[in-house]
Amino acid sequence: MESLLVQYLPILIFLGIAIVLSVIFVGAAVLVAKQAPDDEKLSAYECGFDAFEESRNQFDVRFYLVAILFIIFDLEVAFLFPWAVSLGEIGVYGFWSMMIFLGVLTVGFVYEWKKGALEWE
Repeated sequence: MESLLVQYLPILIFLGIAIVLSVIFVGAAVLVAKQAPDDEKLSAYECGFDAFEESRNQFDVRFYLVAILFIIFDLEVAFLFPWAVSLGEIGVYGFWSMMIFLGVLTVGFVYEWKKGALEWE
């Protein structure tokens, strides 16, 4: 049991330092920064309408398209991490399989780009 604590002690120390530094940085930003937002800063910027209005407003389809494209490409890139860790074990076959996967992903990205799905008008 004690060896387990010794193994995790550096992680706990790192976590403690990260929490302390986070609190210090956020506290310093609150104390030092000017807290006077203007109308432009308080305006809606992500969804196009104010957050505390009628919830039945028309919602632009482009937001959904961008969100779905982000999820698709973000999840595809998440496959790279386990692949990179196990690359030594899977060898050349695993390498070329991932290259084909990335090729298909790139073709899909270029297709979406050419169709104008990433353009915001």
